[in-house]
Amino acid sequence: MELKEIAKTIKEAKENIFLIYAFNGTGKTRLSKEYKDLTKDVDGNHTGVYYNAFSEDLFRWNNDEPNKNENIRLEVVDSSLSTLYQYFGDEGPIKDKLKIYQPNYDFRFKFINDNQEKGIEYIWFFKEDDKDTWIKISRGEERIFIWCFFLALFEIEDFEDAHKDYIFIDDPVSSLDDNNLYLTAMTLFELLEKTVDSDKKIIISTHHIGLFSLLIDWLGKGEHSIKFKKKEIVQHKKESKDGIEIYEVIEEENLYCIKILERIGEDYFLKSRYKGAWLYHLLLMQLLKQVIDEDDLYLYHFGILRQILEMVASFLGEGRFGFVLHEIGEPNETADKINAFSHKRVYDSVNAKLTADNKETFIRVFNNLIHKYNFKI
Repeated sequence: MELKEIAKTIKEAKENIFLIYAFNGTGKTRLSKEYKDLTKDVDGNHTGVYYNAFSEDLFRWNNDEPNKNENIRLEVVDSSLSTLYQYFGDEGPIKDKLKIYQPNYDFRFKFINDNQEKGIEYIWFFKEDDKDTWIKISRGEERIFIWCFFLALFEIEDFEDAHKDYIFIDDPVSSLDDNNLYLTAMTLFELLEKTVDSDKKIIISTHHIGLFSLLIDWLGKGEHSIKFKKKEIVQHKKESKDGIEIYEVIEEENLYCIKILERIGEDYFLKSRYKGAWLYHLLLMQLLKQVIDEDDLYLYHFGILRQILEMVASFLGEGRFGFVLHEIGEPNETADKINAFSHKRVYDSVNAKLTADNKETFIRVFNNLIHKYNFKI
């Protein structure tokens, strides 16, 4: 199957939320471009918007070398989006999106010829206690800023009207650390919550198994997962001794679709999680083994560990992950801890890193799980 056929499959799917995992180099960015071309209107205009590696190319640094970086600034490349920047009004909408990341800088817009209708010429950054000195923010901070810039842009009414059909987001966390990964997952989930009841299609593709895992967990059984399910009463018929009996059943349907994009030679495949050679639980285990070895454990990894425990419990015919903990010799308190640390509300930028005692619990459970069921990862 070619990528344009994959794009057509996504476009015609009944679900309006698509979450896609793919290894780097598989073709996620090319897929977003194919989708963009497929969904243009009869006049060749874009009917949606995509965020990917090319989005960052709309911003470039002018280091002002002749003046020893005195007026270093982030220039905004002129594009079809330029006239929409005026609807920000001021820097407020972007700052609202940035709050969760707790930036240690401030910024201002410089409009072209001081005319908002013409777009933003550049953005300058500075420290709150030294507003006269323009600074260059780090590469990681820059990526977060651009991400928040687009998040704010998505909510501009005129922008939504002109790009009403879809938003395609490809790997917004490609170079962020794990703490910011979690925060970005939260911004993505909030975007999904705001659009789930609309006709807009949201496609998110990523190579990051942690991001993929978190969004799956929140969509499927998170605190707000009910928003992503549709229930309807369906009539069924069955034969009885008195003739045909009609009864009603409440059926539940997901408003989202989870797929794996694979490439074999020149052919592409969009697979379900548990089909083919793609073993989701082993990839999660590999991720956890890596962060344990690198001593880089965060609270959100408890959410991933819980998913693995639930998969093992389901395979064994049990409905509770606590059953698996009992099988590997863990006390009831461990289940309580994992359950508590699997909820979104425990995370913030201050306490995201695991403390020594929680790290010990995590590693013990992981190692005992591997030993008990002899997983080969």
